Amino acid sequence: MDFKLLLSLAVGASSFFVMSSIWELNYKEDIKKFLFLILDGIIENINNYNVKKHIHRLKKARINPQEKRNIIANYNRMVEKFIMDFNLPFTLESFNTLVISIFCFSIAIFVLFLENISLAVMVSVALLVAGFSFFSMKSRILKSIKIQQIMEVEDLICPLARDGVLNAIKKVLESREYIPSNIRIYFEQFVDNCEYYGYSFKQAMEILNKQLGRKFDNFAKKAIIFEYNERKGMADIFLDIVDENAALREINIKKNMIFKKMNRDFLLKLCIVVIFFAYMMSFKDIRTFFLTSQLGRVINTFVIVSICLTFARIQSLQNDIEDNFKE
Repeated sequence: MDFKLLLSLAVGASSFFVMSSIWELNYKEDIKKFLFLILDGIIENINNYNVKKHIHRLKKARINPQEKRNIIANYNRMVEKFIMDFNLPFTLESFNTLVISIFCFSIAIFVLFLENISLAVMVSVALLVAGFSFFSMKSRILKSIKIQQIMEVEDLICPLARDGVLNAIKKVLESREYIPSNIRIYFEQFVDNCEYYGYSFKQAMEILNKQLGRKFDNFAKKAIIFEYNERKGMADIFLDIVDENAALREINIKKNMIFKKMNRDFLLKLCIVVIFFAYMMSFKDIRTFFLTSQLGRVINTFVIVSICLTFARIQSLQNDIEDNFKE
């Protein structure tokens, strides 16, 4: 009976291909177009859903602007910070859709290797947490670089502020190498707002302050006071910023040394674990145990989860140290 079934399938398939050749049927192209049509429809529906959710969230935020303090709200704030820091072409909703898709895909992949959905979920969650921790680390590094750049610009502007903050900024802008391109655009916009677009000095400075962040608060506040209450000798208030920047640089050097040591120690321990595991895999019996037995898969899962959570914990501690220095 099995032979008859196979023979029937072979005859049917042969007939199908022969008839397709005679009638020049492009069934492959049609199937491909059909699949792409389905995929486009799914993507379009997801995008429409994300747009509706995004608009609803913005309306809700306007009606109730108070910041919520729960896990979901903290997660949303973290994701929005990532989107801004890395200039990602996503909204919060589209980013979440991407994360969910990657999460589901990773579960499917690990189920094939681990042959256990619970272990696959554990590994996928741990890798997701490690991924967010990695983005958090990179975001902190970018912010540290930006703060360093702002301090360097402040050190250039402050001694020239006696002739007016706007004039001081224009003088510094004349030399392109003094202000990095990523923040130079904000200072150029400040000058344009003051001279061409009719903004008052206070309004233009508040916009500049919002663009550069909290590090620029002190300078912006003193610049506004100096602009509207200028008196003889008052320009010396800007020299305090230079002294504060010098002290902050020393703090940042010590802080970065601590962070580098923590990350270096983690990488060293991770290398030891990987080398030891690679050495163990060179033995056939141990390799068979770890790759085929249920207990071996559980041990592998525990090791991966431990590494990911340790990395996440290290980055969380570094974020706490960063926050304490800011306070």
